[in-house]
Amino acid sequence: MQFLYALRSKGVTDTRVLNAMERVDRAAFVKGLFAERAYEDMPLPISCGQTISQPSTGSGYQAAILAQLARRVYTVDRYKRLVAEAQTIFTAQDITNITAFTADGSFGFPEQAPFDRILLTAAAEDPPGPLMAQLRVGGIMVLPVGQSDAVQSLIRVTRTEDGYDYEELRAVRFVPLLEGLGAD
Repeated sequence: MQFLYALRSKGVTDTRVLNAMERVDRAAFVKGLFAERAYEDMPLPISCGQTISQPSTGSGYQAAILAQLARRVYTVDRYKRLVAEAQTIFTAQDITNITAFTADGSFGFPEQAPFDRILLTAAAEDPPGPLMAQLRVGGIMVLPVGQSDAVQSLIRVTRTEDGYDYEELRAVRFVPLLEGLGAD
């Protein structure tokens, strides 16, 4: 796939990640007018006024990639329709280690905590406290932080015995993390 070369040129060299991205067809997650652009390294519109992130950053698509790399993946979206569409694709692609549900993502999934890894694909002004509390010691959360109308910073938060360590990774631009459920 063409975009795998683009990923390599942007520094993605982990063979497991590249193989996972090769196994999951991004076109299954992009419909309508933009389907023919599914393999371009750019964000694209999907249902409910949302976007699928560009492959070089990370939707059901990201969960499908992560399912190739992890034993179990939990994915949360505020739109019931997007969860249903993603679940249909997971089933069609025989991806069985993803639990997808509709909820306010800023609260995470405390019933399954603590987590080794948490990824947010929407920008919060600050790392959400409920998600920070759901990281195990040694766990890592990666998320964009900053105001939605400005360039944000992608940060890595590592939970330590004594608190949290923060590392700024790069400038990014994501949709805002919104509270509550979306109207489908």
